[in-house]
Amino acid sequence: MKSLFAAHVGWLSLFALTCCCGVALAEAPRPNIILCMADDQGWGDTAYNGHPLLKTPHLDAMAAGGLRFDHFYAAAPVCTPTRASVMTGRHPNRCGAFSWGHPMRPQEITLAERLKAAGYATGHFGKWHLGSVLKGSPVNPTAAGFDHWLSAYNFYDNDPLLSREGTAVELQGESSILTANAAIEFIKDQNAKGQPFLAVVWFGSPHNPHRAAPQDRQLYAGQKHADWLGEITGLDRAVGKLQAALREEKIVDDTLFWYTSDNGGLQPASTGGRNKKGSIYEGGLRVPAIIQWPSRIKTPRVTQAVANTSDIYPTLLDILKIDTPSQPPLDGVSLLPVIDGQTDQRGEPMGFWKFTARGIRTPSDAWMRDLLKAQQAGKDYHDDSRLVLDAAEIKQQYEADHFVGHSAWNDWPWKLHRITEPSKNQSAKDSKVTIELYNLQADPMETDNVANKYPQRVAAMREQLEAWQNSVLNSLNGEDY
Repeated sequence: MKSLFAAHVGWLSLFALTCCCGVALAEAPRPNIILCMADDQGWGDTAYNGHPLLKTPHLDAMAAGGLRFDHFYAAAPVCTPTRASVMTGRHPNRCGAFSWGHPMRPQEITLAERLKAAGYATGHFGKWHLGSVLKGSPVNPTAAGFDHWLSAYNFYDNDPLLSREGTAVELQGESSILTANAAIEFIKDQNAKGQPFLAVVWFGSPHNPHRAAPQDRQLYAGQKHADWLGEITGLDRAVGKLQAALREEKIVDDTLFWYTSDNGGLQPASTGGRNKKGSIYEGGLRVPAIIQWPSRIKTPRVTQAVANTSDIYPTLLDILKIDTPSQPPLDGVSLLPVIDGQTDQRGEPMGFWKFTARGIRTPSDAWMRDLLKAQQAGKDYHDDSRLVLDAAEIKQQYEADHFVGHSAWNDWPWKLHRITEPSKNQSAKDSKVTIELYNLQADPMETDNVANKYPQRVAAMREQLEAWQNSVLNSLNGEDY
């Protein structure tokens, strides 16, 4: 299986070889880094991607002035798994983050830990959903490498209760703007110290229930989904506020600002593909993505390079030339050649896999109110289940070929789907398997299944997909730790 990942980590080997041979390396750039992520914003849920109603002037300006991806994907069709992919560069099934509310294993090496070890200040602001936001949890942002955080268990709404490093705080205002304000405070503090920073800003919008701020809702008066549309515009205002702060601090040129979403959208008409959130078809995975970094991306452009959220981790480590000892298998690849305009090709297929696992309920507001009540009574708050103290335990071993659920192999422009339909009386190996093949360039809506026309391509892609799935199962069984 190592051959599947050779290209993914080849730059790491080159770095190690260069160091041990005593050849001097050019000093790596140390840009500030902002990673922004929307919650349930689909590919077409921006004005710049052609939505007929949405007003997103700040995202439009960012897309017009930076590197805009037309074929960018979330690693998973729901929120928690995709967030795990950003933190690790790995498919979330490797660490058991199958669906929403499943914690990321604390054994995983995170992006925040890597950058913190390289001298970066690290902050998380907004939706966490990778474990807990209580003190003492092995899966809270501190345990994942963040120095500072103001975070929610899950999505959060206006006037939220958030956790400031384990202490409940009541806030008043529109949710995305509050998150941007917290990140800006962190950014200004670090800039005053001359400290490079990683700010992970994960908004709670436009997740339902939709409650737009009045000024944003008013823009869509009379529209059927005025609050949903308004939440996206509120999110856009928050992006604009972050951009204004970078200009005010005079660090916009040397800040890498990466914007994307955690899964496909809620309205099929604007997802940019078949189906919507929750699906392995294009509509559940395709998301907006922009990288702004003026000192390096000097010429604005749209790239056709195929990429996904697992690529964020290896890209940033490549940019910073961070050595990665004991790195488990990566599924992401460095996009630095794309950023530098050297290629519009990915060079490696992408695997997707929606495991048959139900989500875990994590009602952020209710749980935060329990914490606040305990604080107000002067009591310590204890709830072992919410601390997720057993997150490191590997409770189940999976047999090879346990390929349950819906998986896909994207080798652009071809996309192979493998869909299992398990029977109560059959094992996973004996389940009915449906294979579909689409040419995304000719058929972006995945309506024309051409599997019967290309049996050799199907066989080769299925072999690659299943080899990758076996590698994922090896990780899931704990072989990487």
